[in-house]
Amino acid sequence: MIVRNVFRSLYLSSISNSRSMASVIKLNVNDTAIFTDTKAAVLKAVSSLQAGNVIAVPTDTIYGVAALAQDINAVKKLYAVKGRNGHNPIAICVSNVQDLFRWSHVTVTQDLLNDLLPGAVTLVFRRKPELNPEFNPFTDLIGIRIPNYPFVQQIAAAAGSPVALTSANISAAKSTLCVEEFENLWPHLDLVFDGGIIGDSEEARLGSTVINLSVPGQFTIIRPGSVYQKTVDILKNKYGLKEVR
Repeated sequence: MIVRNVFRSLYLSSISNSRSMASVIKLNVNDTAIFTDTKAAVLKAVSSLQAGNVIAVPTDTIYGVAALAQDINAVKKLYAVKGRNGHNPIAICVSNVQDLFRWSHVTVTQDLLNDLLPGAVTLVFRRKPELNPEFNPFTDLIGIRIPNYPFVQQIAAAAGSPVALTSANISAAKSTLCVEEFENLWPHLDLVFDGGIIGDSEEARLGSTVINLSVPGQFTIIRPGSVYQKTVDILKNKYGLKEVR
């Protein structure tokens, strides 16, 4: 733990010394935002990601920080911002169901995928070799999300490669529902996209429901998350998958 924290402090210090505080861009969520051109916001986000930066975005559950998964230097920055090492995997975000087949060995039908996605779930499958081998190098599994949040989907589509996406907080700290709650991370981010307050209860902080579907015919709940019962009902009652605890 001490070694990890020292590494994080040194790495973040080098990032902070080379740049200023993140720019905060308000999104047009309720027609009252300053920044109303969503297409321009998407282009700004993608340009920053492709430059190797880490950005913060709202999702359908909580706020997240993101970098391009295929860019190993950007991934290192993301791990450092989180205070996390490669032993704790990070999920990727894609724009559509077909992308799951590109980056993972899908074991379920497309109908099942369409019932769960987009949504507040992270589906875990065995990864394909096309995914950056230095991203989550200690596991052959990969969690994949399609948040039910058009802005994030548009970023993933425009980026043209998977977006590493994890909660906007230091590892083990509580997840965040507004940008002010992770203000301590701003100096280490390039852009912060402000979508307002995402939820109004502690239950809203649960994040996505994480399900391991890597073994055909069965599933394991890795994290109950915010749509646990709905997800289990679909997997068991509609598709007949067996839950393994």
